[in-house]
Amino acid sequence: MARPRSATSTRAAILDAARARFGNDGYERTTMRAVASDVGVDAAMVVRYFKTKDTLFAEAATFELDLPDLHDVDPEQLASVLMPRFFEVWETDGTFLALLRAAATSSTAAQTMLDVFAHQVAPSLAAITPDRHAERAALVGSQILGLAFSRYVLRVPPLASMSHDDVVRWVGPTLTRYLTD
Repeated sequence: MARPRSATSTRAAILDAARARFGNDGYERTTMRAVASDVGVDAAMVVRYFKTKDTLFAEAATFELDLPDLHDVDPEQLASVLMPRFFEVWETDGTFLALLRAAATSSTAAQTMLDVFAHQVAPSLAAITPDRHAERAALVGSQILGLAFSRYVLRVPPLASMSHDDVVRWVGPTLTRYLTD
């Protein structure tokens, strides 16, 4: 006999399935019907909770970067402190990569990515930059997003197979320059 589900657990299961679908299939190929099937509910249930695919995506793509406090970090160590957190997000949470893939074709995804940047990345970096905070944060963002896209979406060789230490060694000086020069 099937176990009854609560509204809270059903909604959470739908979001988990949506994250997996968006992460694996991308925004365009993910359907609300497929997400519903993954959870074992009728597609009408997904519509009931989220109304549209854009709304489902926006909620599924919400995540916290939890960037470390950078105030007491030696400027030469900034990349070594930041990059492990980025690797963790890129490699263990399909939400970010789904969002990155979708941002090029979905205005909802692009806005969600901009919101993460504006509310999480930029304030964290502005706290440690000497001046021109917005420009510096935007340059770091362009470097990090380009790196993630090249390494995890396009899988550009040899970047895709480089060790974390090698990536930090190559990219670190650029991030340091953007943040401190």
